[in-house]
Amino acid sequence: MAPSLAPDPIDAIVDAPFDSALAERYLVYALSTITARSLPDLRDGLKPVHRRLLWAMRQLKLDPGSAFKKSARVVGDVIGKYHPHGDASVYDAMVRLAQDFALRYPLVEGQGNFGNIDGDNAAAYRYTEARLTRTALRLMEGLDEGTVDFIPTYNGEEEEPEIFPGLFPNLLANGASGIAVGMATNIPSHNVAEVIDAALETVDNPHVEHSRLMELFHGPDFATGGLVVDSPAVISAAYESGRGSFRLRARFAEIERLAGGQWQLVVSEIPYQVPKSRLIEQAAALIADRKLPILEDVRDESDETLRIVFVPKSRNVDPELLKESLYKLTDLEVRFGLNLNVLDAQPGPDGTVHRTPMVMGLKELLTHWIASQIDILQRRSRHRLEQIARRLELVEGYIVAFLNLDRIIEIIRTEDEPKPVMMAEFQLTDRQAEAILNMRLRSLRKLEEMELRRERDALLKEQEELAKLLESPARQRTRLKRDLGKLRAEYAEDTPLGRRRTTVAEAETTVAFSMDAMIEREPVTVILSQRGWIRAARGHLPLDQDWKFKEGDGPAFALHAQTTDKLLLAAADGRFFTLGADRLPGARGLGEPVRNTLDIDANASIVAMLVHKPGTRLLLAADSGRGFVAKTDELLAETRKGRQVVNLKDGAKLAVVRPIAEGDDHVAVIGDNRKLVVFHLAELPEMGRGQGVTLQRYRPGPGGGGLADAKTFVLAEGLSWPMGGESGRMRSETEMWQWKVARGGAGRTPPQGFPRNNRFS
Repeated sequence: MAPSLAPDPIDAIVDAPFDSALAERYLVYALSTITARSLPDLRDGLKPVHRRLLWAMRQLKLDPGSAFKKSARVVGDVIGKYHPHGDASVYDAMVRLAQDFALRYPLVEGQGNFGNIDGDNAAAYRYTEARLTRTALRLMEGLDEGTVDFIPTYNGEEEEPEIFPGLFPNLLANGASGIAVGMATNIPSHNVAEVIDAALETVDNPHVEHSRLMELFHGPDFATGGLVVDSPAVISAAYESGRGSFRLRARFAEIERLAGGQWQLVVSEIPYQVPKSRLIEQAAALIADRKLPILEDVRDESDETLRIVFVPKSRNVDPELLKESLYKLTDLEVRFGLNLNVLDAQPGPDGTVHRTPMVMGLKELLTHWIASQIDILQRRSRHRLEQIARRLELVEGYIVAFLNLDRIIEIIRTEDEPKPVMMAEFQLTDRQAEAILNMRLRSLRKLEEMELRRERDALLKEQEELAKLLESPARQRTRLKRDLGKLRAEYAEDTPLGRRRTTVAEAETTVAFSMDAMIEREPVTVILSQRGWIRAARGHLPLDQDWKFKEGDGPAFALHAQTTDKLLLAAADGRFFTLGADRLPGARGLGEPVRNTLDIDANASIVAMLVHKPGTRLLLAADSGRGFVAKTDELLAETRKGRQVVNLKDGAKLAVVRPIAEGDDHVAVIGDNRKLVVFHLAELPEMGRGQGVTLQRYRPGPGGGGLADAKTFVLAEGLSWPMGGESGRMRSETEMWQWKVARGGAGRTPPQGFPRNNRFS
């Protein structure tokens, strides 16, 4: 039996370090993803899959005037000849090129279900048909004129263009998005007329200022319209650096007035890439969860035109407040990120072109695109010169044949090898002689000397013009401007396709959005027990009524509030917490522990609960005798952990949290040692956080006492305190000059009749 000649598989094993082998292979994958999959080319704004789709459709002669062909046929040609990837990815790319809500200027015209703005998918490719649009033809203009290089396909059986040479500025006109390895791109669509205006300005003045470009180029122009509401400075800065973001809003039509004074809001345009169905679901969820009580209903009344109707709770709702609320709580306002990361063709040292990913600003991008169009113009001119030279050679031969027609016919009839004889006798080239010999007899009637000389003169004139064009950069810029002007006329502002859809204007906030406005205002009575159980009863009930508590628990605080109010809770450790009155449990039960909602230290009791009122000041004092004045606006805390306001040392506790009434000018402080001191309120600092200053001095050591209570009052009206008992009567002492000293004094015994518990109330 003959030995096997098959190679041993073991011989193919390469011994290499795993990390280096992995790094090498991953680098190849990363470069392939960046340069041949995810990032668009600056020159035509296309990724390879899009370019191959359009090229395959061109090869199938799917022009705008021809009949549609099945999408399956196109996808099959693309994956069979040019793009060896899955059919689903190719068809998805084709669908996007056909969606007028995804592409500002669609490159494919679809017939059948190509998806919709609701977010529904397209039908399978066996059910849909497609052909090219006129815009796609504009992008591919010049492919047969030697303007670009053709490269072999993946299997070497076909050729495909490296880029498309058309003058249509597809990169900015239609935008692009993609995620590569370590980088991404996100380019919005823009108005072609504005892009061309900015390009013309750059052609005229290569050193044009960015601010001048932004006067012509106003920003994104999305397929679905909408409003870009950022300031001109923000938009300009984003395009100058190539990175930034825009606030994109839906467009509300005019408020529709109904019978009985009712009205409703109608959305006619939604933000780009936001499915309409998602907006309906978000609004419906807000209604179901009662997160937007001023909204009654949402309806989708769209047909061929988009129409989403928002019905307010009542006719008294402010329309601007409803708009702002919907912008904040739904995707009727989104942020669109700008990342002008593109592949720029840079010639290497060896003359080969390398595609380099770069983030460019608007001016740099336009400059590079204009340079590529100048290069395409030069290549087209050189190609045309070669064609003219070849045609001139033949025309000169035809003229010789016309002038010597009888002799030419005689040579052809009598000579076995007429070509050498003709070339020798009339000094013809091989191509000229071959063309004469291949001429049909019927063409003899066209061999008129004047016509031939006229064609030769026209070709010579064109040749001269092209030679001047290639020699003069100024002429090239003039030609480019003329061609851009013609293209702009097709996409002018007054054409259906060229009309700007997105409005760029800074938003004027007429109503400040506040979540408080989303809460129905209702009176409630808030009860907090000694053990920290909280609840809220509907309505303003008597604060001294009997409430049920757990065994061993009892009342601590009770107050009247509105569901729109914020409650401030102060703990003995000096930390303040905030609770929304609308989020409190009902009073049918015993409530819930406030520590379930707030991270209050288990060893810290709650020493105060009050309703936050903007602009209110509080007197804060610790039992160590130190304190200060704080504004309630600075005490609000949106987190569970609250806000540390009073810094305490040596086991001190927060003892006093009292609102300062309007007009109060003095502070009264009484200690456990039953000493009273009065001083001017101006002596207390206003702080956001700290220990404060000494209010009253106590003897050091055990038994020295501490602060029992403090309050502010109007000195001219005197100091008041309750007389005790159930009468509720108050007693006032108007002559307080005996106790008025500088802050930090020891004080003296309070007036006769002052409560024995050393409390002002």
